[in-house]
Amino acid sequence: MIKRTKNYIRSQLLKRLKKQKEVEQLKRSFKIQNKLFSLPEFIKAKMILFYLSFGGEVETFRMIQKTMSLGKKVALPVINSRNKRLIPSLISDCGYNLELGPYGIRQPKKKHMRNVALDKIDLIIVPGVAFDLHGNRIGRGLGYYDRFLHSLPKEIPSIGLAFDFQVLGRIPSLESHDFPVDKVLHA
Repeated sequence: MIKRTKNYIRSQLLKRLKKQKEVEQLKRSFKIQNKLFSLPEFIKAKMILFYLSFGGEVETFRMIQKTMSLGKKVALPVINSRNKRLIPSLISDCGYNLELGPYGIRQPKKKHMRNVALDKIDLIIVPGVAFDLHGNRIGRGLGYYDRFLHSLPKEIPSIGLAFDFQVLGRIPSLESHDFPVDKVLHA
């Protein structure tokens, strides 16, 4: 029953993400960027693991560019679908050295991968289809981020980015493999 409820929420919100007008998506993404960039966790971070948005998600491309212009290092996840793991890879630009990876998600090209040790990451920006105010999340259903967040040192903060309509009062009962984020920023 829990899985069915989560799948229903996921399908409804994915439709809504794709339907939103680009101008509204960018306007709200900019508000979320301003919130992120004013957080103490972001200000003190030297290495940030972002994700590259797609399918109507909070737009992160500009956030990544601005983060790099501030002199911070940025890593992006590379999907290892064989082991169902995310591998953080340092990037030097946000465009030329990327390719479409599994599930249609852009990631660093294999020949440009520069693995980053988990303890070198100071902050993780986490995607989600839905969040609640306690940081619980519904992802795309494959568990990559849950497994990744479980593997991190506990002191590394994680922040979810969402539009207001993605923030629910409560995510249905958590399953043992679900892993919450520390904060959710939304607009």
